[in-house]
Parts: sequence; C-alpha cells; structure tokens
Amino acid sequence: MYKLLIVDDEPLVQVGIKSMLDWASLNIEIIGTAANGEAALKIIEDQMPDIVITDIKMPILSGLELVRICRERFGSLPAFLILTSFEDFAMAKQAISYQVTDYLVKLELDAAMLGESIRKAIQLVDETKTPAEREPVFSPAGLLQERFFIRLVNNLFENEEEFKLQKEELSISFSDDGCLAGYFLIDTPAETTMDSTQLLNLYSAALHMFIQLIAKYMTCYVTPLDARHFLIVFPLQTSADDSWKEEILRALDGTSTMLKNYYNASIRAGLGHPVKNPFELSGSFYAAKQALTEACEETPFLFYDELKDTATSKNVFNLAIFKDDIRAAYEEMNQEKLRGIFASITELFSQHASHYLQAMDAAGSILYLTISLLSDGEQIVSDIFADEPAGYRSLYQLGTTEQILSWMQTLCDGLCDFFVSEKDDYKNHVVTNVKAYINQNLDQKLTLNEVAAAFGISPTYLSTLFGKYSDLGFVTYVNHARITAAKEMLRESNDKIYEIAEKLGFESAFYFSKVFKKIEGCSPREYIQKL
Repeated sequence: MYKLLIVDDEPLVQVGIKSMLDWASLNIEIIGTAANGEAALKIIEDQMPDIVITDIKMPILSGLELVRICRERFGSLPAFLILTSFEDFAMAKQAISYQVTDYLVKLELDAAMLGESIRKAIQLVDETKTPAEREPVFSPAGLLQERFFIRLVNNLFENEEEFKLQKEELSISFSDDGCLAGYFLIDTPAETTMDSTQLLNLYSAALHMFIQLIAKYMTCYVTPLDARHFLIVFPLQTSADDSWKEEILRALDGTSTMLKNYYNASIRAGLGHPVKNPFELSGSFYAAKQALTEACEETPFLFYDELKDTATSKNVFNLAIFKDDIRAAYEEMNQEKLRGIFASITELFSQHASHYLQAMDAAGSILYLTISLLSDGEQIVSDIFADEPAGYRSLYQLGTTEQILSWMQTLCDGLCDFFVSEKDDYKNHVVTNVKAYINQNLDQKLTLNEVAAAFGISPTYLSTLFGKYSDLGFVTYVNHARITAAKEMLRESNDKIYEIAEKLGFESAFYFSKVFKKIEGCSPREYIQKL
C-alpha cells in the first residue's frame, strides 16, 4: 500500500483532499497531515511516505523548501504534488526544477484532476522503487467490510453463526446497547448543470468528506450503496432514553453544514429503530428506507418512530424475500437464477404498475447489491448502460413503472451476458484474491470457514473454487504458504523453531514440524543443518 502525507496550513483544505478520492481503492493509506513544512519534514523522516501533497506557501518552512530539502536528503522519493494559487505560478515553475510530479491550482482542483496527478505519482513511485521494495496491491479489508454491511442490512447471511464469524474476521464491533441503520441520500442543486461524470465526482467527493467529518463526532460505519445513497450503522452508547437521538442529530447537523459550505450539497436521511442484536439490523434498515421517503428540506433527518403515517411502507421494497436466490446468483454467477429473480420482480410490478415508488426502490436495491457484491461491479454496470447519456444513473430519471422494469431487464440481460463470458475468469480472480489474503495473514487462524466468511462466500463454494482453479486445495495451499514463509524465516532470522511456529499460526511446534517434513521431506532442524 502506498503511503500519502497531506501538508497544508488550512484545515479545510486538508479535509477536502482527504475526502476527494476513494484512497483505499487506489491502494493508498493517508499516514497523516501537517500544517507546515517543518512538521511535514519530521513525518517524512520518521515514516518516509511515497507521495506528499503540499501547499507551496506555508509558515515556518514553505512547500518549496520542503521539496528541496527532501531531494537533497532522500533523492527521487517521495513524489511531490504541489498545491498552488494563481499568483504562485512562478513559484510552481521553480518547483518543477526540483522534479515535482505535478502542480495543482487549488481553485480548479477536482477529483478527476487530483486522481490523474495521483496516478502519475504512483507510476513514478513504481518506476523508482525496486521490485523488492514494492508492496502487493491487494488490500481487501475496506471492500470486505462494505460487503459485510450490504449482506447484513439485506438479511443475506445464511445464519447468525456465519454473521458472527465474518464480524470477528473483519474486527467489526457493535455496542452492547444496540445499533440502528440510517439510509442517506446526497442532493445538490448542480444536478441540472453538470454531466453524469461531473455529478459522480461531486457525489464521491461529498461522501468522502462526510465520512471524514462524521468520524470527528462519533463512531459509526459508513457504506456507499450507489452514486447517491449510502448506509450508516450507528452503534448506540445507551438505549435507556432518547439521548442517542440527540447525539446522532448533533453529528448530522454539524457534518451537513460543512458539506453544504464546501460542496453546496445537502443530505437527507431516514433513521431506523434501534435493535439490540445487530444480526437483526435488516429490520432497522427497512424502517430507515421508509423514513427517507418522508424526509424533506424542513426535516432532513427523520426517525422511523416519528413517521406520521406508517403506511409509507407501501413505497419500500423488501428484497429479503429473494435473499437465497440472490446469494446463489451472485456467488455462483448463475444466470438462470438471476433471470428467475428478475422475472419474479417484473411479474410482481407488472400486475401493480401504480406502485412506482416501490418499483424504484426494488431497482435501486438490485443496483447497489450488484455494484457492491460483484468485483468491479460499478464498471460492469457502467458497461451495460454505456449507451445511456446518464449511464446506469438513468434509473433515477425514469417516470413510470414500465420504464423501470425495462431498465431492470437491460440490467438483467447485461449481467447474464457478463456471467456467461466472464464466469471462469471471475472465479479465478476470487481464488487469486483469497490466496493473496492468505499470504498476508499467515499469522492468523486460516480455516476454510473463516476465510470464506471474510470474503462473503460459503465454505463449500470456496473449497469448490480451489479444487477447480488452483493446483492445490485450500488446506494444502495454506500449509504450503506457511512453510514457504517458514523457510525464509529459518534462513533470514535467528528465531527458534517454536517461535516461528507460533508466528505462522501453527497450533504447536510439533504440528509445524510434521507439516514441514511432509512438504519439504525434512524437519525444520534438518533444513537448518543443510543451510
């Protein structure tokens, strides 16, 4: 993972850059921020980031001086991106002489421009570092957490045991006092003047700023659903009274004010009822979706128990009734089961064409499940609707139930074509990612059940994939990966055999030696003697 440092004396600029891109998807970790060049230099000396985004004018030590010193001390890395104002353009030219990767004018900076500069910086880092210095690209934690919450609020876990296994694997904790789900919508008056790409960039930047800001108020889990909707799971500190309501509203009011000032974007939210057992969160999410239909400019954040008319449930579609078929269709890339799901939904709404809002909710639910549960889901869906000026977001421009059903049929046909053409490559990609996960977690307990839970698939299905798309079965692969690491540790370290066994997750030194001898033909001690 690439390390990024942000340096600017304006806190709002720091927050804006943090929230402008999905850094995890770029395999980038933001290691910190600094308000001047002197503080930044100390961080660079301690942690040596790969990329630094710095303002050109700052107190104590300017960005220009920071680049010069780093070039003298460290050579070509880190890669520098310089933030400038129009009046600093002459200084920006001087920065180029210090081999900065790019310079960015603050008032013109948007997600697309920043993303392009970051890609240049990553390319420079890759070209400068030796292969041994580069880290593997695969980093599944963020994506797996999103999939976990998508499955949870849509009641797609097979049972509570599977839910608990995956929760522990991903280190997700819930309050003993319970939790509730919130269903959020991003709005902006710019929708009428921007094209679909500009809108997507705006929504993405606004969401990431929202995530950064709300974390300052409270602990919660935010999961994007589609271009405009996202989910928040709020762990509650107390359920004895309604004080948790005040805490949530205070956080949302403060965050939404900043979002309005920075992006002229507003948010609306429906907030469900609290549940003691997080496994039952789907009920709270269903209630939150109902509440969102009544949220408005005067009451942008509405709790379900404040609804005047619970008949609004007519406008919300409960996807959970299709949960078994949905799980199988996406897990197995099974086009027959997928067509069955869409046929059932189409038949339901064809008989009740007046239920426009419910049909829109059904289509939206299918959309964000597709984007979230399929690897590269957003790209797949974008390709399916490539001929539409607004892409897949054309869904939100449709005015009748018939148009929505036609949109869903296009999605279904496109997914089925993709399943047929890419099934083997996709499944092989799953095995590749699981192998990468195993190699990065050799010190952890790597049972078939727990790794399958971490990836949101069934143990039986994962075992089948390894049987078809790997030379080694799951257990054999884990053992080979651990023994490969053990051999390197025996060569490079002074650790004792029992210490290596413990570090690599073996239950005992005896079992480690047994596995080692089975794979290598000699014991660890005999291997050391050969060396």
